[in-house]
Amino acid sequence: MISVCIPTYNGEKFLKPQIDSVLSQLSQKDEIVVSDDGSSDNTIEILENYKDSRIKIFCNPRKGVISNIENVLQNSIGEYIFLCDQDDVWVENKVSKMMTAMAESDLVISDCYVTDQNLNTIYESFYKQNNSRTNKWLALLKNPYLGCCMAFKRKILNAALPFPSKIPMHDIWIGNVAAFKFHVKFIPDKLIYYRRHGNNASTASAPTKASLIKQINYRLPVISGLLKLK
Repeated sequence: MISVCIPTYNGEKFLKPQIDSVLSQLSQKDEIVVSDDGSSDNTIEILENYKDSRIKIFCNPRKGVISNIENVLQNSIGEYIFLCDQDDVWVENKVSKMMTAMAESDLVISDCYVTDQNLNTIYESFYKQNNSRTNKWLALLKNPYLGCCMAFKRKILNAALPFPSKIPMHDIWIGNVAAFKFHVKFIPDKLIYYRRHGNNASTASAPTKASLIKQINYRLPVISGLLKLK
């Protein structure tokens, strides 16, 4: 069973194309789990209008991005977890490609197209634009773990939850847990249109201006959490 986990907040503008691109790839036994952070727009109405029992909605009002993502993950029940943003669009073979790669790995990360709000391609490859490094030690400093491009087995989730306090973002934490405790595979396929529109919760596609010391300090909660893993 697959659980597609989507944290939402005021996502009405781009949500429907994303849900459509996900539902078309799921079986009737799979689920889309949504945790909403107190949207004041039509986000919930859009989801309810599908009248699809695979879409399960949970509320986590005004607790912030990381808490909202933790809540959606905690409410998933599938053996295979796909992280999903509210404003992207999946390529039509994303699920099949990721599931094939997970036959030999515990966490899989794909490449993606970086686009503007109208899905016009800005960068042909997030890997290249981000200068993503697959070495787990280098990845501690330069994060290659883009959540919306990740899928993983439940044993990764069991190890990663609950989130340690003060982690910089969920995907940095989950990716490093997988890299240091399990088997991670980066695949070259571009499997989502990663939409950037100025109101994204993640700034992953933007180059950092932080000093090396600040980047290290930013990741100390991740390093501390990894040292405490059994």
